[in-house]
Amino acid sequence: MNFRVFAAAVVGLLSVNSGRAQSPAPRFDLIIRHGTVVDGTGLPRYRADVAIAGGFIAKVGDLSSDRAAVDIDAAGLFVAPGFINIHSHASPEALARAENMLTQGVTTEVVNPDGGGSIDLPDQLARAGVNGLAVNIGGYIGFNSVWAQIVGAADRRATPEDIDRMRALIVSGLEHGAWGVSAGLDYKPAYYAQVEEVVRVVEPAAKWRTNFPNHDRLAPESNFSSRVGVGETVAIGERAGLMPVVTHMKAQGLEQGTAGALLAMMNTATKRGHYTAADAYPYLAGQTSLGALLIPAWAQDGGRDAMLQRFSDPALRAKIVSETEQAMKARFGGADGVFLPRTRQELVDVVREQQVSPGEAVVRILEQGNTTAILRFGSEADLVKILQHPTTSIACDCGASTDVRQHPRAFGTFPRVLGRYVREQHLLTWEDAIRKMTALPANTIGMVDRGFVAPGMAADLTVFDPNTVIDRATYEDPGQLSEGIRFVVVNGRVALRDGHVTGEQGGRVVNRTAHMPSRSMSTTTTTRRLTLRGKVRLTENVTDGLDKVRPKPDATYNLDIAVSRSEASRAKGSFRLTDTASGAVVESTDLGILQTADKWASFTARVRDTKSGLEHAALVIVEDADPFVVGHPRTVTVSLDGIVRVAGQIAAPSSRR
Repeated sequence: MNFRVFAAAVVGLLSVNSGRAQSPAPRFDLIIRHGTVVDGTGLPRYRADVAIAGGFIAKVGDLSSDRAAVDIDAAGLFVAPGFINIHSHASPEALARAENMLTQGVTTEVVNPDGGGSIDLPDQLARAGVNGLAVNIGGYIGFNSVWAQIVGAADRRATPEDIDRMRALIVSGLEHGAWGVSAGLDYKPAYYAQVEEVVRVVEPAAKWRTNFPNHDRLAPESNFSSRVGVGETVAIGERAGLMPVVTHMKAQGLEQGTAGALLAMMNTATKRGHYTAADAYPYLAGQTSLGALLIPAWAQDGGRDAMLQRFSDPALRAKIVSETEQAMKARFGGADGVFLPRTRQELVDVVREQQVSPGEAVVRILEQGNTTAILRFGSEADLVKILQHPTTSIACDCGASTDVRQHPRAFGTFPRVLGRYVREQHLLTWEDAIRKMTALPANTIGMVDRGFVAPGMAADLTVFDPNTVIDRATYEDPGQLSEGIRFVVVNGRVALRDGHVTGEQGGRVVNRTAHMPSRSMSTTTTTRRLTLRGKVRLTENVTDGLDKVRPKPDATYNLDIAVSRSEASRAKGSFRLTDTASGAVVESTDLGILQTADKWASFTARVRDTKSGLEHAALVIVEDADPFVVGHPRTVTVSLDGIVRVAGQIAAPSSRR
């Protein structure tokens, strides 16, 4: 049953049974009281209550005189935006409960990283949610999937026709709500794509102002250099006009100790005008299929069957074994760097038992079938530098799962950062760590209505105990749930209560629109302003809230915006929208977050319909030069309670700065 309906029914039933007149309905569905808000901006935390209505944050402040259908006492706890995992390998069957993610504080997962996933994003996400969603999900369109679909498993050059077909698939993915174009150029067959081919395929996404997260390609020609891999990711992003994102960033193997140089490359690209970001997890080992990064590319040409045939040729097998060992040493320090989670064996133990070389042991294991491996790659000093970098989001390279024989990151990533690197080692502040889990990943992928605790934002919230939050999962016992995450709210519904999953399924499929650019995030106190006044002529269809589209091509609205944000987390000012035909007026009562980028701005607010008195969550997006409208005019989109109500061009007089 719907949470609000249930709560209201309970209140009504009690009133009837008591024989007394019914008291006024609570103004809010839920109030989280007495907590310390860490709001996602990176600015200092503060004490406040947080009210939720209709799945959105309605008010933040002293709500001691306000009532709600349900209260949560957060005394001694931190109240943060729900954590956003922008590198998710979620198992569809686990999304209905998502216990391993909710107990980490995650409320949104973005699937299809590393270039993978379906090229039919709507179908994929619909099937993932068929049994309900405990968390929100969105997806990337994957370069690897597109390449494999058109070019196939063989190492060959793409024809001009192939390029055109792949470009069309990339655009289709973005039109259907993809949060960026992911790639994993370290994985075959995308590994075979040349830089120029990758650029040509992904460059249509530049119009969408989106991002390019890439698992860097480490090749034997560069002695498996992370520096070369990061440089390639940055170069592709720059040339294609996309934001490069160095995904699950690391300084591997022989290049341990060079994280500072890798981060300097990113900084240099940003100074050139090509903002570059990263994501990382707090571990010194990764997990992928055993052969993917060890078996040489030429041996994988054509797929698994072709690889197995090469294994059966004694001369080729010897060459494969030798090159596998070279890769193993350069990337993971040799056989000591490989652990097999399915059988819970170290590769060195397999080598000892079979009395073969490490490369031969890998080949023999793969002959029996595909399996995963945990691969140790880095140093703690490098990891700390990467986690501290201002553009690095925390992302677990994991997702909703019931598999307890895998990497501990699937159960511990976010609490591990909070417990180990914030509370115990003081290497990050609470405010910056939360920013890296919420607003920063939201900005990186273009999300505008999540990532902050502010009026008008979607009510995704994580409430945790700063004194106890910690991971418990280990490599030996990776299925242990984290501790200290006390409550998780997903779109206004309590999905985790007192550390236990409730079974609520408030998650939704979240899609990116053309008006949600990837952007940098600054925690400085530079004043941002949005001042705009003029008439809005509708140029797009709008919905009536019942999943029906009604065109209003002749409707006009008067728009008046005067919003600014400086040192405070919240914006100040006013917003007013008037329907010139009916005289209906919607005006702001509480402003949320003002976000700005080049020729773009958005803000959230709580607004009131002056005729009906009803309140709504509002999201306003202003484009100074809309790339999707002929002539690139100034446009505005106004959504109320998540539904687009006004979308059109702004006529003079108007101003913005």
